[in-house]
Amino acid sequence: MRYQISGKQLDIGDALQQHVRTELDEIIAKYAGRPTSAVVSFSRIAHEFSCEVTVHLSTGLIAQSRGRDAEIYAAFAKAAERMGKQLRRAKRRLKDHYAARPQPVELLAGSAYILAPIEDSDETENEAENTNPTIVADMQAQIPALSVGEAVMQMELADIPVLMFQNEKHGGLNVVYRRDDGNIGWIDPRNSGL
Repeated sequence: MRYQISGKQLDIGDALQQHVRTELDEIIAKYAGRPTSAVVSFSRIAHEFSCEVTVHLSTGLIAQSRGRDAEIYAAFAKAAERMGKQLRRAKRRLKDHYAARPQPVELLAGSAYILAPIEDSDETENEAENTNPTIVADMQAQIPALSVGEAVMQMELADIPVLMFQNEKHGGLNVVYRRDDGNIGWIDPRNSGL
């Protein structure tokens, strides 16, 4: 497996890099099976270290975890523990996923934008001009082609609140999201009975 271990304005020593490889190899061998690469990024935020771990699985699914602590090794330990929990919970589904999907997940090209917040103002004369938010950043995005079950698993593995995907069943764009009540919501515009 390929590793990319880096620090944002931090010097990551050989001992920490070896520790990261050893721990992740153990976790991934136990739960994931066939990973292709892992990206581990360390940064410092005020008096805390932050660690982000991203593991790319051979089927195209991505698992992500984060950890924060005052010590850099403890920050990685928290991220690694979270990664282990995510992969353990998804282990059976990952095995079924590997068996059912010999080819990697197809990815559609898309664009993602970061928009500036709309500021409230007392001036109503420029109201028509201010209806479109300002684009702060424009990035490339990849939209995976998945079944609904795989999309939920990807959302849980990536530890994200919402995921847009192309539904393999009919080719339309769908969204799964984590609801405030803890359940998972699914939006499929093609099934609207209205």
